[in-house]
Amino acid sequence: MSAASCLRSEDQFLCCICLDVFTDPVTTPCGHNFCKNCITEHWNSNVQYLCPICKEVFYTRPKLKVNTLFSEMVSQFRQEAQQKASSSSSEQQAAKPGEVPCDVCTGTKLKALKSCLVCLTSYCETHLEPHLTASRLKRHQLIDPVENLEDRTCMKHDKPLELFCKTDQTCVCMLCSILDHKTHEFVPLKEEYEGKKAELGKTEAEIQQMIQKRRLKIQEIKHSVDLGKEDADREKAEGVQVFTALMKSVERSLNELIETIEEKQRTTEKQAEDFIKELEQEISELMKRSSEVEKLSRSEDHLHLLQNFPSLKAALPTKDWTEVSVRPPSYERTVVRAVTQLEKTLSKEMKKLVEAELKRVQQYAVDVTFDPDTAHPKLILSDDGKQVNDSDVKKNFPDNPKRFSYCPGVLGKQSFSSGRFYFEVQVKRKTEWALGVARESINRKGKITLSPEDGYWTIWLRNGNEYEACNDPSVRLSLKSQLQKVGVFVDYEEGLVSFYDVDAAALIYSFTGCSFTEKLYPFFSPGLNYGGKNSAPLIICPVNQTE
Repeated sequence: MSAASCLRSEDQFLCCICLDVFTDPVTTPCGHNFCKNCITEHWNSNVQYLCPICKEVFYTRPKLKVNTLFSEMVSQFRQEAQQKASSSSSEQQAAKPGEVPCDVCTGTKLKALKSCLVCLTSYCETHLEPHLTASRLKRHQLIDPVENLEDRTCMKHDKPLELFCKTDQTCVCMLCSILDHKTHEFVPLKEEYEGKKAELGKTEAEIQQMIQKRRLKIQEIKHSVDLGKEDADREKAEGVQVFTALMKSVERSLNELIETIEEKQRTTEKQAEDFIKELEQEISELMKRSSEVEKLSRSEDHLHLLQNFPSLKAALPTKDWTEVSVRPPSYERTVVRAVTQLEKTLSKEMKKLVEAELKRVQQYAVDVTFDPDTAHPKLILSDDGKQVNDSDVKKNFPDNPKRFSYCPGVLGKQSFSSGRFYFEVQVKRKTEWALGVARESINRKGKITLSPEDGYWTIWLRNGNEYEACNDPSVRLSLKSQLQKVGVFVDYEEGLVSFYDVDAAALIYSFTGCSFTEKLYPFFSPGLNYGGKNSAPLIICPVNQTE
C-alpha cells in the first residue's frame, strides 16, 4: 500500500461525473470507476447504457461491482486528505464575519480563497488544491470568493448559467438555450463579459473625461472668482481714491465758503469798530465843549464871557453821521457759487471716471453686421453689412417670420446669451434713429413699441434734437451736444444695458436690473428717409480704444 500511495495522484480519486472524491466506488465492465450513485443516476436519465469515459455501449444494464482494492485506496486517500486539511487548518485563518467561508470544511469554516463557477462551491486553500492539480478540474473557472453561488444557477433547470441571451439580455443555462430561448441569439458568458468589460472601459474613460472637464470647470470658476476679486480690489482702491479726493474737494470748498463768510463778517465788524471809535472821540470832544459852555454861561464877568464866546461858538471838527451806517454783509448766492464750483470739480472727476469706464467696456468689443433676413423691405444695406438707411421705396422681398414688416428696423446677425459685449454706431447728420438691443422673441410684425416690457432696450432721436431713453415711461435725455457716435454695452448676467457718447466719453443712459432669459440681438432703426432729410446711414464702426 505504501508503494501504491507514493505513485497515486489526486485526480485518480475523483469521480468524472461529480468531480469529487469517490463515494462507494464501483467498476463498470469496461474497467472504469464511478461513484455508485453517480453512475446509477447517469444511466437512469439516459436511454443508452454507455460509459461516460470511453463511451462503450452496453446493450443490457451492467451489474456494478465494488472494487475492493480501489475502495480501500479511496478510503485511505480520504483519510490523508482530512488529516492534511486538519493540519493546515491551524495555519489558515477562520472565516471572519463578512468573509466567504469554505463550503467543504467541516467544523471550523476556513476563509475561502476561490469560488468555482462550475462546481458552484467556495474552497479554502486545502480544498482548492484538486482544482489546481487535477487535469479535469483545471478547466473549471475560478474567481475571487463570492457568496450566494446558488444565484449563479438557473432557477428553473438547476444548471450553471453559462450563456448570455443577447435577445433578452439575460444569463441562461444550456437547457434554456434549447427550450425557452431556442430562437434567440446566444454567446458564451466570457464573450459577453469581455464585450461588457470593454464597454465599461469606455464608460470609465468617458466618466474620467467628464471628471476632468468638471475639474477644469472648477479651475475656471476659481480663476473667474480670482479675477473678480482682483477687479473688486481694484475697483475698491479706485473708489477709495476717487471718494477721498472728492471728500477733500468738498472739505476744501466748505473751508473756503466758511472763510469767505467769516472774512465778510470780519470786514463788517472792523468797519463798525472804526465808526464807533470815531463817534466816541467826537462825543468826548463834544462833552468837553459842553462843559466849557456851561462854565462860561455861569460867569458874571462880562468881559470874560465876551472875550471867550467866539472860541466856544466855533464849529467842532465833527462828521455828519446822518448817511453813515453799517450794513450786514450780503451772503446771497455765496453757498450757490461754492456748490457750483464744487459741481465743476465733481464734473471733471466724473468725466475721468466715465472715460476709464468707457475704456474698460470697449475691451468687450464684438464684430456686428446687419442681418438682411430681418431688414424692413424699405431699408438699404451695404454689401459689407455695416451701413443701413431708409430708401422711401418698399422692395418686393419675400416675407419671413424674422423680417420687420412695419417698423423700419433690422437686427444684427450675431446673438448673445451670456457674458458682455460692446459695439459702436455712427449717428451723425441724422434727424431720427433708434438703436440698442432686443430679445429674440420680439414681435416684428405690425406696429411695435420700443420698451423693455416688449423686449427692447433702446434710446432714440426724434425731430433732430429730442433724445429719449425708451423706458416705461420714457426718459428725456439732456445732452450738451448732438451725438455723433454711440457706444452700446451689455452685461447679460448683470442685467445692464448702457449707452455712451463716445466722442464726449460720457454716459448717456443705463437700463439696470434687467432680466435676460433668451438671446439678445443688436437692434437698429435708421428712421424714415423723409424725402432725403434723414438719408444719412447708421454705420457700425470699428471700435478704437478711447485715449
